[in-house]
Amino acid sequence: MDRVYEIPEEPNVVPISSLGEDVIRGPNPRFTFPFSILFSTFLYCGEAASALYMVRIYRKNNETFWMTYTFSFFMFSSIMVQLTLIFVHRDLAKDRPLSLFMHLILLGPVMRCLEAMIKYLTLWKKEGQEEPYVSLTRKKMLIDGQEVLIEWEVGHSIRTLAMHRNAYKRMSQIQAFLGSVPQLTYQLYVTLISAEVPLGRAVLMIFSLISVTYGATLCNMLAIQIKYDDYKIRLGPLEVLCITIWRTLEITSRLVILVLFSATLKLKAVPFLVLNFLIILFEPWVKFWRSGAQMPNNIEKNFSRVGTLVVLISVTILYAGINFSCWSAMQLKLADRDLVDKGQNWGHMGVHYTVRLVENVIMVLVFKFLGVKVLLNYCHSLIAVQLIIAYLISIGFMLLFFQYLHPLRSLFTRNVVDYLHCICCRRQHPERAENSEPPCEAETRQSIV
Repeated sequence: MDRVYEIPEEPNVVPISSLGEDVIRGPNPRFTFPFSILFSTFLYCGEAASALYMVRIYRKNNETFWMTYTFSFFMFSSIMVQLTLIFVHRDLAKDRPLSLFMHLILLGPVMRCLEAMIKYLTLWKKEGQEEPYVSLTRKKMLIDGQEVLIEWEVGHSIRTLAMHRNAYKRMSQIQAFLGSVPQLTYQLYVTLISAEVPLGRAVLMIFSLISVTYGATLCNMLAIQIKYDDYKIRLGPLEVLCITIWRTLEITSRLVILVLFSATLKLKAVPFLVLNFLIILFEPWVKFWRSGAQMPNNIEKNFSRVGTLVVLISVTILYAGINFSCWSAMQLKLADRDLVDKGQNWGHMGVHYTVRLVENVIMVLVFKFLGVKVLLNYCHSLIAVQLIIAYLISIGFMLLFFQYLHPLRSLFTRNVVDYLHCICCRRQHPERAENSEPPCEAETRQSIV
């Protein structure tokens, strides 16, 4: 994950207290090469090119059904990507006809990538020069276990480059969960029933898998940034590696199980999958209506109620798409201006993984007992066991991250071990709850590693 600003671990400066609180004056921010923007653009172009190539192959072979679905998944995700970039950059309020035209022909990410590279080269040439327009930014940072408030100046050019990065992070999530997930699932299904893997389809599935894994990893990082917006957060290579392994195992095992289940029941599997998706889609709205809260009207400036409703529906569709294949790392809260619940929500995470594990076991059992011999030279029981083990290993890496590798785990009121200990205590010793303080409240922040 790219970092726009870099602050040393031990700032060698003197605290200032002009506003009644200790503030450390940070050094001038540095800018880094926008690798994430190039990578996101590469994934978008690669997946688009391979999808269009497979559409051509399917059309040539008179496979209209496969061609239609492949093209539909590509078009839907591409249109949502263009709308995301237009919304983040607020192009509708600007006079930029060329930009809108590039988005119209689905080449918006390429143009934005060129803009970001030009901005980076401009900063590189002017390195060491002071910018005339700067703004002050304050963030909290944990140094040796202590919260420190750091203040530094951010130039207009660096802030613009950061906006490009943030836009591409959101674009990657849209592409991953609204395009790559259905595309990868469908191409796996086609491969399974056709018993062949042509080179073009293999390339498309590889691009889709990388896109989904990258989008899920970004989902975790953005969730941490949103929940702890006041803090400067750093994720080291070990943390990113743990998240990547966790998400790769979780998504691949889930999608393969869905494909095997669909190949076993054919059209009979559609009602189950549609009902599953609709439950996830309408869950935030049911909670919103039951709470009696009003629709937030300050999500974005100059937004009408119709515009706000469109944004909420789009966010809900993305939220459902993420939770259908993996955990979203946050809970949607439509009544809040930030649209997310910033609490830790161990219960929400536990319910999600419990339900998904039960679903996966049921679908694997259906494949084992009702599935035809779709995979030659492979035992169905062995495939079923391997898929469930892979999903359990992903849960293990998830627990490892939150227990030991989360960058702000010292801020948790309770960590994973504390939460599990509370559940066990409530089940085994309910009579002690009336006479003594529960261990989960007495040991807050003391068992954090």
